[in-house]
Amino acid sequence: MAAENAQSIVSIRDVHKSFGNAEVLKGLSMEVPKGAVICIIGPSGSGKSTLLRCINGLVPIDSGSIRVGDFDVHLLATDQQKIALRKEVSMVFQQYNLFPHKTALQNVMMAPIHVLKEDKAEVRTRALALLDKVGLAAKADAYPGELSGGQQQRVAIARSLAMRPEVMLFDEITAALDPETVKEVLNTIRQLAGDGMTCMLVTHEMRFARELAHEVYFTDGGLIVESGPPADVFDRPQKERTRAFLSQIL
Repeated sequence: MAAENAQSIVSIRDVHKSFGNAEVLKGLSMEVPKGAVICIIGPSGSGKSTLLRCINGLVPIDSGSIRVGDFDVHLLATDQQKIALRKEVSMVFQQYNLFPHKTALQNVMMAPIHVLKEDKAEVRTRALALLDKVGLAAKADAYPGELSGGQQQRVAIARSLAMRPEVMLFDEITAALDPETVKEVLNTIRQLAGDGMTCMLVTHEMRFARELAHEVYFTDGGLIVESGPPADVFDRPQKERTRAFLSQIL
């Protein structure tokens, strides 16, 4: 285990989190190796999205520890420290949260220029390359209102990549999309995974999880009920709760 932990880019140990009287995370632990694709599945309210927000430092934990790269996330106290963390780990949300008065290119360029204080010309070159990477080179000058939901979500992915993170977190990013545009977004993630990006996804796209994930975690009630390679979790689940969940959605 020690050797495995040394290679982990994300290390989560006995993490607890409550909101008021509701205990949302009840002692979660996982190790994410560099370059791995981790899919977290489970019913609504099982703590999946909260866990991602804790990893990104958006939500403080009550106890336990989270390490991302060289950052002890649970110890970060200042905005400056959290900005430094978010160069390492970037998050894409279900809602695109693009600035409607900015073009796709401007949306991708904003954080590196304003947060990282990088050179504008250099950032523009990188942003154009990222839009090309997500298949939207021709939409650089389009505004969000002129883009489909799937296109907006791919701009949001390019925006996150512009920070040059080591880890990407995806929180139900296809949930608000119509079925026709889900595929183009998942193909973008598939490409990132193929490039060796460490990806953690909260998803209901079970076929995608089966195909792409190195490890699947099934959570319920703030706990990890079962985890393992996709073939084990989906085809040979050991826990009755896992079998009951999968029987409803597969």
